[in-house]
Amino acid sequence: MSEAAGAVGFVVAGGRSRRMGRDKALLPWAGGTLLDHAIGRLRAVGADVRLLSGEEPRYLDRGLPVHTDTTPGAGPLGGLLAALNAAAPRAVLLLAVDMPFVTPELLRSLQDALAGHDAAVPVIGAAAEPLCAAYGAACREPVLAALGRGERRMTDFWPHVRVRTLAADDLARFGDPSRLFRNLNDPADYDAAVAYERLP
Repeated sequence: MSEAAGAVGFVVAGGRSRRMGRDKALLPWAGGTLLDHAIGRLRAVGADVRLLSGEEPRYLDRGLPVHTDTTPGAGPLGGLLAALNAAAPRAVLLLAVDMPFVTPELLRSLQDALAGHDAAVPVIGAAAEPLCAAYGAACREPVLAALGRGERRMTDFWPHVRVRTLAADDLARFGDPSRLFRNLNDPADYDAAVAYERLP
């Protein structure tokens, strides 16, 4: 089995949900929560699913391995390092907990796109979506080096790895990219998404 085919899925749920005003991972969605929804989509791609919970262990009641950041204050890049450390030598497939419109088929395509590359990341226009992306084990040292230099952006290590970017044309078969990667950052975003999906 290739590194990409054996990728470990991680729900990225380490944010503090300041703009939402409450833990967005636990917001109701489709009979469960946003966290449950993200877990289900990653499970549809592969059996090994884990949680990234930020600096504190959370969501232990889900019965999945929970990994905390090994570099406090490093934000999502620190979460990526924690995922790569936990999954080594396998690749990782990240899905942000607040991206409910990403489909399993899209996630599977990112995993497949990793073949021959170190990372596979959607880039729509000038905006990368690094929290819905696949990363190979070769990213670990460049990520660690970037953090050591005080760099915190998810793209800061890209010059040192082989990144495959997937543009809107590559992703259109999965739906409208502007909707697929929509984040639920605040109550208005959440209410609009619930109304769009006609959820109870």
